[in-house]
Formats: sequence, structure tokens, C-alpha cells
Amino acid sequence: MKKIDYELLEKKIGYTFKDKSLMETALTHKTFAFEADLPLEFNERLEFFGDSILNFIVSDQLYKGNKYFSEGELTRRRSSGVNNNFLAKVAEKMELGQFLLLGKGEVKQNGSSNRTNLANALEALIAAIYLDSDISCVRKFILDKIFTKEFQF
Repeated sequence: MKKIDYELLEKKIGYTFKDKSLMETALTHKTFAFEADLPLEFNERLEFFGDSILNFIVSDQLYKGNKYFSEGELTRRRSSGVNNNFLAKVAEKMELGQFLLLGKGEVKQNGSSNRTNLANALEALIAAIYLDSDISCVRKFILDKIFTKEFQF
């Protein structure tokens, strides 16, 4: 099994996990899990949950910060930040690809730089941080590490 440099990743994301297995699951692609000798949890469930958390935090920021925007404008702004292209760019800056656990075929296809894999892993990491801490901690991660100053709420 590939060894993840947890300390390096935690330094990059600015969060230290109490339960390292949450971080590992967030970085485990299903192709890696399917090739494992023992049943192994992979990141799809965390990705699902992380997407919801991200949508909630971004919606909350937009709602509170834009009193006079219509529902359509709020939705448009949220979708500009909660999408695979944007999340993949952020994941690339964090260099998440080097930490992904991928199956042999996915490695051959350069899965560590696949934009969908990167965006999915970032969403899974959001859920892992939430489960390891609380909503205020994951909010801080999202606002400090994902939506930096150039994103307009």
C-alpha cells in the first residue's frame, strides 16, 4: 500500500487530523480499493457528503453577504465556486494528486492529475475534516484554503 506523507498533506491543507483514517479514505480512489486484498472504504461517500457541506457553507456566505441578490444571482455565484473545474484548480494548487491512492490502471492513465479525481478528493477531504472536527473548523478550511481573496461572495 502506498504510504501517504500525512504531515506534508496536513501542512499543505492547514489542518491536522485526529483520525488519520478519515484522511486516508478521502484520498482513496475506488480503483485502489477494488484492487486491495481486504475490503477497503473509498472516497465516494465522503465526496457526496463534502459536496453538500461545501454547498451549504458557500450558500450561507452568499446569503449573508448579499442581501439584495435574487435567488438566480445567488445560485449563479454559488455554481461558479462549487464546480469541478474550480475545485480541481484548488486541488492542483494544494498538490492533492501526489497523495491520491489509485489503482494500477488509474495510475497508468495519469489519474493523479485527472481533474475529476482531484475535485472529488477535495470534496471528500472537506467531509473528512468535518467528521474529524466540526462545522466551524471546516468552514475555516473552506474559506481560508478554497475560497481565497479572489473569489467574490
